[in-house]
Parts: sequence; structure tokens; C-alpha cells
Amino acid sequence: MLKHDWMIDEVCRIYEQPFLDLVFQAQQVHRAFFPPNKLQRSTLLSAKTGGCSENCGYCSQSAHHHTGIEDEPLLSLAAVRNKARQAKQSGSSRLCMGAAWREVKTDADFARILEMIREVSSLGLEVCCTLGMLSANQAKQLKEAGCTYYNHNLDTSREYYPQVVTTHSYEDRLATIANVRCAGLRLCCGGIIGMGESRRDRISLLTELACQKPHPDSVPVNMLVPVEGTPFADKVKLDSIEFVRTIAAARIIMPRSFVRLSAGRLEMSDEMQALCFLAGANSIFAGETLLTAPNPAAEKDEQMVKRLGISFFSEAEILELCKAGGS
Repeated sequence: MLKHDWMIDEVCRIYEQPFLDLVFQAQQVHRAFFPPNKLQRSTLLSAKTGGCSENCGYCSQSAHHHTGIEDEPLLSLAAVRNKARQAKQSGSSRLCMGAAWREVKTDADFARILEMIREVSSLGLEVCCTLGMLSANQAKQLKEAGCTYYNHNLDTSREYYPQVVTTHSYEDRLATIANVRCAGLRLCCGGIIGMGESRRDRISLLTELACQKPHPDSVPVNMLVPVEGTPFADKVKLDSIEFVRTIAAARIIMPRSFVRLSAGRLEMSDEMQALCFLAGANSIFAGETLLTAPNPAAEKDEQMVKRLGISFFSEAEILELCKAGGS
């Protein structure tokens, strides 16, 4: 039975056990709910880049920071269609479209997003969107257009959140998550590790995620990619073992969720990524950029999974897992 009433001290005991015991437990949980040598692969597309009004300390697309990112308008339908076809040809089962907005506005741009969703869905791909905050009615429209997932990360703990962003609140994030759930969309929700938060903050974030009912279908765990011009440009890189601890704890307390090894993979060796997979990560982003952050080339990922004897889930396998409650 899945647990949704985790206490922070319970999660702390899991997180802080000897590392080898932690990874062993995580691998046991992983094998109980998922095939052990399979990865889900998604492609992330920036549908609208730069000029965001929010002041998130990690973000290259914030209008508050001088990062050299050029503002770009919403992509054309033809451009999105081409990217979706490329993603499917590369083996991705899901296209995630992001737009650098504070919130979704019911206007011509939103109508174009709905059109993009219908187009991508017609190609046989799952569609995920990350568009900022949205209302219950907007979430319903996304669902009706064919959107499967909505990404809205909590980023960090409730306590540390004001150190990351001040232009919206933790409660704003939770309100959007509630709207996503009410619309029947699957939820993609995780955080960013290495922003100067404490271990207690990382444990608090995991506890918040695991107390959602149901658990998020996908839990992206991002390693901070410091960007010149942002307040977090000089953050000290988090210890690799600490990052793997976060992955392992997430797997144990959210056993049916896909745990996605997300931003920061370009800085990780194959060996570190393999340790993350051993600890329960079973999803990655494909493509050379994640919105604006660099990401390993497809060829490098293919070489890595071949070395490890891992293969990617087929669309049919993903569908079966979803029916069984594995997503």
C-alpha cells in the first residue's frame, strides 16, 4: 500500500541510513514496481523562450537576470510539429513543451498552445506542458486538447522557497497542482537540488511530494546548472553521493512514480548516472538542450545505455504501466 502521510523524521531516517543500505533498499523497491533495466525517455521543447516576469534565482529565462538569453516568441505550429516528429523518431514517448510565462493567460497564445497539443497528440506522443500557473478552467482545456501531463515543480522545501523566488509563493505552486489534479491531468512534479539548500530542505521537499495523494506520476530531480548572470551562478556543486541519496529516497517513498534524472546530466559521468539508475531513477530527458540548459547528445545516451545493458520503454510498455498504476 502506498503511503501518503509521511513525517519528515521518517523520511530523514530513510535518507540518512548508510549509503549502501539506502541504495539497496531503493533498488528492491524499484524492482517491485518497475522493470529493472528500462528507462522512459522524454524530449523537452522550449515553445516560448525568455522574458519571464518571475525572479527564480536559478533561471536563465527570467527578465530579472542578464544571462544573454534572447527573448523568442511562441514557436509556430509547423516548428512544433517538426520537433515532435524528430522526438518520436529518436525514441521519445513524450514531448514536453515549456513556455517562459508567470501564468497561463486565456488569449491567442493559449489558443495556439492548445492547437500544438492537438497536433503533437495526433502524432502518437504523450504531451506534457509546463506553462506556469494556471486556473482550473485552463487545466480543463489542456486536458480536453489532449495534454496528458502537466509539469509544475515545487523546486525546494517550503522553508527555503523564499530564498529561491519572491514573485510568487509556495501556496501559488500548490494551487496550480490542485487545479492540474482536478482536471484529471497526470502530474509531473519534482525539484532542483544544489541551490544552497540544506539536507533538511531536500528531505522536506521529498516529504511534501510524497504526501500528495496520489503521488506525482513523474518526479524530475534536477541538479542545479549554474548560469552566469543569475543569483545562483556561484553556488558550490552538490556532492554526487548526496544527489544519489535524494534519488534513492524519492524512489523508496514514491515507489510507483517515474523518477526522472533531469537537468545536470551533462556534468555527470556515466558512472554517476548508473548509480542514479541503481538508486531508482528510470526516466531521462533526451535532446541536446533542456529549454536553455545543455544536455547530453542522443548518441552519448545511446552509448551509455548500451554499456549498461539498459533499453528504453516502448509506447506499449508505458501504456501498460499506466494502466497498472505505475505512472
